[in-house]
Amino acid sequence: MVLQAGLAVLLKRLGAGSDIPLGSPIAGRTDEALDDLVGFFVNTLVLRTDVSGHPTFRELLARVRETDLAAYAHQDVPFEHLVEVLNPTRSLSHHPLFQVMLALQNTPQGAFALPGLDSRIEPVGTGTSRFDLFLNLRERTSPTGTPAGLEGFVEYSTDLFDQSTVTTLIERLTRVLEQAVARPDAPITRAELLSTDERHQLVAEWNATQRDVVLPRVLSEAFEAQVRKTPEAPAVVFETTELSYAELNERANRLARLLITHGAAPDRLVALAVPRSAQMIVAVLAVLKTGAAYLPLDVEYPAERLAFMVQDARPVLMLTTTAAAGHLPEDTPRLLLDDPAVTTALAELPATDIDPGERHSAVTPQSPAYVIYTSGSTGTPKGVIVTQESVTDLLSWAVTTFDDDRLTHVLAATSLSFDVSVFELFAPLVSGGTIEVVRDILALLGRNWTGSLISAVPSALAQVIAQPGLTVQARTVVLAGEALPTQTVTDIHNALPGTHITNIYGPTEATVYATMSGPLTGTHTPPIGRPITNTQAFVLDAGLAPVPAGVVGELYLAGTGLARGYLNRPALTAERFVANPFGGPGERMYRTGDLVRWNTSGELEYIGRADTQ
Repeated sequence: MVLQAGLAVLLKRLGAGSDIPLGSPIAGRTDEALDDLVGFFVNTLVLRTDVSGHPTFRELLARVRETDLAAYAHQDVPFEHLVEVLNPTRSLSHHPLFQVMLALQNTPQGAFALPGLDSRIEPVGTGTSRFDLFLNLRERTSPTGTPAGLEGFVEYSTDLFDQSTVTTLIERLTRVLEQAVARPDAPITRAELLSTDERHQLVAEWNATQRDVVLPRVLSEAFEAQVRKTPEAPAVVFETTELSYAELNERANRLARLLITHGAAPDRLVALAVPRSAQMIVAVLAVLKTGAAYLPLDVEYPAERLAFMVQDARPVLMLTTTAAAGHLPEDTPRLLLDDPAVTTALAELPATDIDPGERHSAVTPQSPAYVIYTSGSTGTPKGVIVTQESVTDLLSWAVTTFDDDRLTHVLAATSLSFDVSVFELFAPLVSGGTIEVVRDILALLGRNWTGSLISAVPSALAQVIAQPGLTVQARTVVLAGEALPTQTVTDIHNALPGTHITNIYGPTEATVYATMSGPLTGTHTPPIGRPITNTQAFVLDAGLAPVPAGVVGELYLAGTGLARGYLNRPALTAERFVANPFGGPGERMYRTGDLVRWNTSGELEYIGRADTQ
């Protein structure tokens, strides 16, 4: 029973659920009349082990004892009859009712002697496994007859396991049993499965991402530093409009001064509902130069959602145009960019960079840069507050990762309401590249386009490359926002030969991106990769303990990329942003709700949502 309980704990911790059925052979000699009768009476019992909740090992052993004694009372029921009555779904790929067998042989092994020969009993392998996993153990005794532990063998399906995996499995079982003996009153969820080396690899080695940030920690300052380096280089292209870095900076400075007179300031929000254009980029930069955070509003959203966002966020001002204003709530002050009076006022303002003294208060790396609303699993929009230093940390990673001129000409096709737009807009603007603003990714259809990088949701790009006569060239394609099918990678390679394709993952709460894969070939399921610079990724079980590589757990993210939290939702912030047990005092980690696993190469594989979102 102890072995059964220990094995059930191990299987639960490896993701087998909370109701663990184990097969076990039983002698079947319940009648004393059978004691001296030669014959095969062995039957198979299905021993169900309930490992739900957080029982201690002692409590679990009591559960096992009660269940097993009840099973022993019905041991004469043939296993074949049980299968016939229950009629489970049959499959040639696995055994019915259970896939793991545990046998403990506790009968003395008779001596085997032949006159004139040295002889011993040797196990004979069959070359096949009747179960996914079969642990066949025997009590071992010393020459003096005292107990000396267990010995035995493991049969396993080579379609599911290799030898190293099974060896590790037995090591973990041994570790669980040792802890059960040492601490029988500790919850089974606290049983440590990992060796010291494994734990160090999962927690520290695969999360050794610390790097210096190469940019100023305030976003507007990072942009202005680039303006000084390349003032005449093209910064923004939209249809027939092109703005150099100097022109873009001057327009943003004038608009920022006007916004300051309307109350824009650090720790305040300015809502943006500006059609996709070069003016949209000017507006975003202008808000940031005031020290305020921008709140994107997509006029394509339902009126009820927009009204909720504005009421919840309480922006001091709404920056928009006459056409867009008709779709927006009316209870917030507005500044219409196409109003002739606004155009006149802008022309009269200085175009030089904003002096810190012009702002209502100081902007710091901890000041909010933007608030983006996400729906999440509840369907209720919630505003995620992302700080200046989180954004500049992301951009520092981007400009050092996407080298070889991959940020020189970037397609900006994502709505401001999705945080991927932060990467598309600012990674080029802090590194001297050009943004080409389009209305959406479908704008690539029917035109010749050559650039350095396309960022897209896989399904949207798949729709584009499926069109005949596509004339698009890009050195790099970044895919994010949804699960990436292998076929999509293959299709992109066929449509855009020579393109470097990578899969990137990240929730809004971790500032756009948190992990990145290596180059994808389309030959296997794309992973979501390794944590990016200054980001840590932990795959944990329900007790916040790291799970072994290959085992599914929930992904938690930590590092400087974490958002401040949710706007006006302190309880939800406390629920999702929790203390980081692997970090220093005050450090947090974000509970993503995504199920992932580490592969043996140290990359994360996405499995799905814990909440079916």
